[in-house]
Amino acid sequence: MKKLVKIFSFSIIIFTFILTGVPEWGANKAKADEPSSTKLNDLVIDLNVPQVSRDVLNNKLKLNALHVYSDGNFLLANKNITWKSSNKNVASVDPSGEVTLLGHNGKTFIYATDGNYQDRISIQYKGNQDKIIVEKEHGKRYDIIGKAINHMTVPEKVGQMLMPDFRTWKGKNVTEMQPEIAQLIKQYHIGGVILFRENTVTADQTIRLTRAYQDAAEKYGMLISVDQEGGIVTRLQTGTDFPGNMALGATRSEELAGKVGKVIGEELEADGINMDFGPVMDVNVNPDNPVIGVRSFGADPQLVADLGKAYLNGLHQTNTASTAKHFPGHGDTAVDSHLGLPEVPYDMDRLKQVELYPFQQAMNAGIDAIMTAHVTFPKIDDTKVISQKDGTEISLPATLSYKVLTGLIRGQMDFKGVIVTDAMNMGAIVDNFGPVDAAIRAVNAGADILLMPVGVEQVANGLYNAVYSGAIPVTRIDQSVERILTLKLNRSIVKPEVEKNIDDQVANALKVVGSPEHKQIEKEVAAKSITLVKNDHLLPLNVAKEDKIAVVGYSGYYVQSLVDEVKKHHNNVTYINTSTTLTKAQLDQIKDAKYIIVGTYTSSVSGRAPSASQMLMTNQLIATGIPVVAVGIRNPYDIMSYRNVGAYLVQYSYNKASFEASVNTIFGENNPTGKLPVTIYNQDGSILYNIGHGLEY
Repeated sequence: MKKLVKIFSFSIIIFTFILTGVPEWGANKAKADEPSSTKLNDLVIDLNVPQVSRDVLNNKLKLNALHVYSDGNFLLANKNITWKSSNKNVASVDPSGEVTLLGHNGKTFIYATDGNYQDRISIQYKGNQDKIIVEKEHGKRYDIIGKAINHMTVPEKVGQMLMPDFRTWKGKNVTEMQPEIAQLIKQYHIGGVILFRENTVTADQTIRLTRAYQDAAEKYGMLISVDQEGGIVTRLQTGTDFPGNMALGATRSEELAGKVGKVIGEELEADGINMDFGPVMDVNVNPDNPVIGVRSFGADPQLVADLGKAYLNGLHQTNTASTAKHFPGHGDTAVDSHLGLPEVPYDMDRLKQVELYPFQQAMNAGIDAIMTAHVTFPKIDDTKVISQKDGTEISLPATLSYKVLTGLIRGQMDFKGVIVTDAMNMGAIVDNFGPVDAAIRAVNAGADILLMPVGVEQVANGLYNAVYSGAIPVTRIDQSVERILTLKLNRSIVKPEVEKNIDDQVANALKVVGSPEHKQIEKEVAAKSITLVKNDHLLPLNVAKEDKIAVVGYSGYYVQSLVDEVKKHHNNVTYINTSTTLTKAQLDQIKDAKYIIVGTYTSSVSGRAPSASQMLMTNQLIATGIPVVAVGIRNPYDIMSYRNVGAYLVQYSYNKASFEASVNTIFGENNPTGKLPVTIYNQDGSILYNIGHGLEY
């Protein structure tokens, strides 16, 4: 897996050599008093494990010491460990194992010891060649992943591959660990969980919940994941609330995308969450897409690739695992895979140019995981199967396709990381295949992690039986477990011998999550994303104190936030709360208005159709002859049905910062610099506004 390394202003390449290492600092010896079943066998530096790779970021490289036991388990050795650098002119190392390169040419050995066992790794800096050379030790002692797998039972291996959700338990939101959930995790050796908004109320509560999940895990640390994309898919109830990927696409700024990824990673890390199911790398070329839309950076594959890489690099700076989704691409679909089975009909030439391109770039940039899409790609795999739902013949979705997961991702695209399915409880999967059959198909296709299986007990037992019967080869399971353990080691997701103080973790979370510095980046993204699509010499508004401004829209579509922001700029404001055409009485209330500001919010084709209530309402306002400014709150396509509006701007998000930025733009306090990341079409399919269009003052 290729890794980006940042050392000051240099462009650095990591060369990893496997050399024979001779211990120089104390003899290794076993502890005689260790229980034979869990005898401590060794201490190794994690970067010496052959599968492990790690970024050098800002001139620093984090190393961990691992204690390895006779039963194959390994723990983070974080008590009474001494670190040493043999050449302090080249690099220093702090008590936690963080190496700092000092900019001087030369070579150093970094040692770790617990007084009984020791290990070393070599780091060489060649400034004149812009190179850092990391020389790993080698030998059987470093095959800790292989040893772990050899000691694991089939249920333990399968457990690593299961990632259920526990949104609710006995009818209540799971905001703290329940004894039955902890028992389930132990019984089925669960290796990961996914959290949702129901689980993440406050930073204090979230860190305690995630800590409880880690405590419940038997071995190896638990992947704790979340869909923290930003925008409409934001799971943390507290913290920084970014406008989302399409807003980033409108900024055209890789720098901002990197900042967003880093902030999201910092807040997840503070909350004890170590894996983000982001960034979305779908190319949203279909304006009728009901499930991706503003979750995508846009319709240009290069833009999606560039911003996605910057975003994932930001996540990696916080050591948060990243996931590109939804492979091979959900951006050109008109069916929601939560409900049905979408199809992308294109051949490989087109797919390589559009859908697959950002994913390949993400793989090249070191993405940790790829999430599959429950979408059919008949030109990749034309396999037909019989739906359990109604007995009809359907195409095999990518999530269950060997040709897609193993042939394409592993073979043609050479991806070495983890493949995780999209949620296995979505209608496209569970309705057509059933929980157990879908799980077996996904594993045989090449999936490493089954996300949100329907019935942990049922699916786990079904997978055990499939392995015991030979329906799933043990070697197929072992491949997945190796990738999962590699991911955990790469991202330092290892159970520690001594846990951190929970109160200190809570204090840190309260400091980091939603910090003023993070909120400032949120405001910057919102301000730079605002896209002025149309302006018939109307904006910025020039209003006198006595002028009335009418704000129209439905408060359920967040228009109350629009009203509140307008009132910060002008006192004489009348608000009409409606999502349909105005009554005569309502029209009478606004007939003396100098300007009308209308907010429309749509997420579907039907919502923006000319006959839809909000579109009829907006055209009714335009017909009054009063100048109308329309704000597209979510999707940029709303203007398709009210082309004659005086001014139209898009904010791509319903968060507070985006409303503030829109209204600041309307009143001239923010110069709009956003550019459309998608093309807006007329109702007949002709182009209304091209991708890249955007006006300024």
